[in-house]
Amino acid sequence: MTRAVDDFADRLRAAPQSRLQRGAAAEALELARELARRAQLVEEPGAEPRVMPDAGMFAAADQIAVAAHDLALVLSDEGQVEEAARLVEEARKRAGV
Repeated sequence: MTRAVDDFADRLRAAPQSRLQRGAAAEALELARELARRAQLVEEPGAEPRVMPDAGMFAAADQIAVAAHDLALVLSDEGQVEEAARLVEEARKRAGV
């Protein structure tokens, strides 16, 4: 999963501003929020997950990288890792990068 998200983040960093504005950054932020939510649910069961803030389109690549690496550290089930990797790949396709 981390390789897939690192590739996605690198593609976002290399993408032109126009592509980020057309939805790639929003797609990345949505993914980062979901990955962060999942990590928080594992780390703090029963607590209300906090929402990752929108730090702007140029931070979206870093946000998905941080969220994915955090999630990878807390997942112990291979099925959950595979599901997260699938989420990353689907988001990359929707982002068009």
